[in-house]
Amino acid sequence: MRLSAQTALPAAVRAPAYDRRRQAAGIVHFGIGAFHRAHQAAYTDDAMGAGDRDWGIVGVSLRSGDVAAQLGPQDGLYTVSSRTAAGPEIRLIGAVQRVLVAAQEPQAVIDVLAAPTTHIVSFTVTEKGYLRTADGQLNLDAAKGPSSFYRFVGAALAARKAAGLPGLTLLSCDNLANNGAVLRALMRQYLATDHPDVALWFDATCRCPATMIDRIVPATTDADRAAVEAVLGVRDEGAVVTEAFSQWVIEDDFAGPRPRWDTVGAEFVADVAPYETAKLRMLNGAHSALAYIGLLAGHEHVHRAVADPAIRPLVERLMREEAAPTIDAAPGQDLNAYADALLDRFANPALDHRLIQIAMDGSQKIPQRWLETRAWHQRRGGTCPSIEYAIDAWIAFLNDGRWPIDDPRADALRAAAAQPDARNRLFGPEGLMQYGLARRG
Repeated sequence: MRLSAQTALPAAVRAPAYDRRRQAAGIVHFGIGAFHRAHQAAYTDDAMGAGDRDWGIVGVSLRSGDVAAQLGPQDGLYTVSSRTAAGPEIRLIGAVQRVLVAAQEPQAVIDVLAAPTTHIVSFTVTEKGYLRTADGQLNLDAAKGPSSFYRFVGAALAARKAAGLPGLTLLSCDNLANNGAVLRALMRQYLATDHPDVALWFDATCRCPATMIDRIVPATTDADRAAVEAVLGVRDEGAVVTEAFSQWVIEDDFAGPRPRWDTVGAEFVADVAPYETAKLRMLNGAHSALAYIGLLAGHEHVHRAVADPAIRPLVERLMREEAAPTIDAAPGQDLNAYADALLDRFANPALDHRLIQIAMDGSQKIPQRWLETRAWHQRRGGTCPSIEYAIDAWIAFLNDGRWPIDDPRADALRAAAAQPDARNRLFGPEGLMQYGLARRG
């Protein structure tokens, strides 16, 4: 039997503290994977539980119908299990009302984006989902393709303009430096080509705030689903597991109404950059290093890799001595304490975060995670021994053959990594990876 709105929950499972039937959908989210369901959807669920209204979420899957198949038969419901060494805490999330598969229902996606009740469109489509070229511009051919969010958002903005409706807030929740500005520039490029009559209206009425998101969310396994079923008494195919920690910092620049996420733990700030940079270079930079170094050392999970006495000092040096000095911290932002907290989080034995999950899309991640830090030190005559070690580990990973190279540039990376001068082909002045440094801002 599957989880549904009729399921009687055990007392130990926290239920949504609001009537789902009385909530309109105010948010459309592209990329409704496990991370969104453990992070932004949980904050939204809490905000509605605290009294906010009409912030239900319509999820959009651009390619796969897996999430729709998981949540559709469950009335959009799913559980989030927060895991610590003391044991899991399970809650039911009610914020997601339905999931659309864009490839199957393209007009339905445009219609919900153009609905008067929709105010925010958010994104967790990963770095590669923004379809940027080597120089950081929009790949217009790809942006017109069936798995591009640009064409759906563009068509909806045109419909909103024609109907006299307000603009939207486009909220990137992906690990991109200056994610709000990047999204605005790319969306503007798309509109200038496909909807030129909408471009100026977009400039005047829409907003693209920057965000910093932080929560470790491993891929859900069959064992995870079985553990949840043992508590619920029913099967939850959409179950998500995560850590107890969660952080969300958002630039307070919205086109219209917004949920009161700040009353349930999020922070609205004038400048997200110090938090975003710390996360990209310290957390994400350390994660990528752990992935490639850890896999080569025979580890499968983050907590095993960070416990390895040959690996932990490398990662700690990357965070404290290489990444932290490059960050202009905000008032009250303690980067040393942040590194302490990250090491504790990485070591969580209850969270089986697989290294191969972190290793995917390396070409999209490494520029902002490692190369910005490396370039900062090089300009000052310094070096980054841990990052250099991690770069060698990534090249070895590309050549190893034990793991699939899940990366949009996989063929070019393999070819470069196999050459005697692989480092120069990848990281030299004209190397494949230098394209990422052109994307600052």
